[in-house]
Amino acid sequence: MSTKVVKFGGSSLADANQFVKVAKIIKSDESRRYVVPSAPGKRYSKDTKVTDMLYACYDAAARGADFTEMFEAIVARYMGIVRELGLPIEDLLVREFSTIRMSFLARAGRDYAASRGEYLNGIVLAKYLGFEFVDAAEVIFFGEDGKLKLKETCHAVHERLSPLKNAVVPGFYGSMPNDTVKTFSRGGSDITGAIVAAAMNADLYENWTDISGYLVCDPRIVPDPEPVNIITYRELRELAYMGAQVFHEDAIFPVRQAGIPINIRNTNRPEDEGTLIVEEAPEDTTPYVITGIAGKKGFVTVTIEKDMMNSELGFGRRVLEAFEDHGVSFEHMPSGIDTMSIIVHKDEFEAVEKEIIEDIKTTCKPDRIEIDRDVALLAVVGRGMKSQRGTAARIFAALAHAKVNVKMIDQGSSELNVIVGVRSEDFETSVKAVYDIFVVQKL
Repeated sequence: MSTKVVKFGGSSLADANQFVKVAKIIKSDESRRYVVPSAPGKRYSKDTKVTDMLYACYDAAARGADFTEMFEAIVARYMGIVRELGLPIEDLLVREFSTIRMSFLARAGRDYAASRGEYLNGIVLAKYLGFEFVDAAEVIFFGEDGKLKLKETCHAVHERLSPLKNAVVPGFYGSMPNDTVKTFSRGGSDITGAIVAAAMNADLYENWTDISGYLVCDPRIVPDPEPVNIITYRELRELAYMGAQVFHEDAIFPVRQAGIPINIRNTNRPEDEGTLIVEEAPEDTTPYVITGIAGKKGFVTVTIEKDMMNSELGFGRRVLEAFEDHGVSFEHMPSGIDTMSIIVHKDEFEAVEKEIIEDIKTTCKPDRIEIDRDVALLAVVGRGMKSQRGTAARIFAALAHAKVNVKMIDQGSSELNVIVGVRSEDFETSVKAVYDIFVVQKL
């Protein structure tokens, strides 16, 4: 029998009605054997995610403040779900919440607090489905350095789940060598799902959320953007790094190494095929030259000018060492004969700006240093760009037509993406302009 690992996000499990949808999806395909749930998300726009409720509640407890009302609000979320589902597990949840409350008072840590959202949702979903519940802390391991021990974790997951026909493993957390709980970064349930898929050599990893797959660009900027049917791991990695939020970028590696495709699906529209993420895909599987547009604001460009820079051995290394010595990593480094620009995150740079500039002046003796603090980066990504002539020219023509001044251009060596720097205030305009020329005009 084929095996699918299915992960459901917070919006998919926000309330009892969503639980019913999720159960129907799982039961409709017996190959959906292993389930990874997130904590309950928002039920409506002004609602609060359970994870955020847990963080706030724990912080109050750690300060010695009265957290009773906040804690009871969390209890009410779960009790409301189990009552609406008709699950006779209220006594079980009362015991679990008693343990959690005592752990908050004992200051078990923010990671422990946040993880309880997935832990409790996993218990509820397992009971509702009639599946085995497997605590992620028993099979997901971190080292003393806080990094995931992937090989040991995959072995433990395989050993624990192989005898089970079906199981629920809560996402987002695991355990440290001292048995304390540690979480992944926000959105880390994606990583748990990928680990389980890799460990069980799944045929497919389905990631269920509230949109029908990956979209060409952010729907908050372009209303109802076109969906992407197939995207490669490399394309997704580029787009996720530049701000696309559909899938946690760290979740790509476990399944990519195992050669397992990912399918992004919509819990509220299960009939939609969604987006398939694969290792390789023919160029003709997308109707557009580009696959996606993503970007971020909040960058600074530091431009160093010096005559005959190109003939001065070690100049670039000394510039980069000034950033490295003060803990600032660079994002891009476009250069010319007598100039080089270092693009860094604004919040990292400004904290140590004076020290970095002084080091560059001392070790490199530049003729001029110019700092631009108002930069947004726009990434245009697509496997079809490599074989299409004039793609970069079309990007710049679209931006020029929209009266956007291009501050920086950087094309990856793989010809998979083009990075453009623009003023922060022009970011949304730039996304719309590029989307229009490559997608709207193609429709």
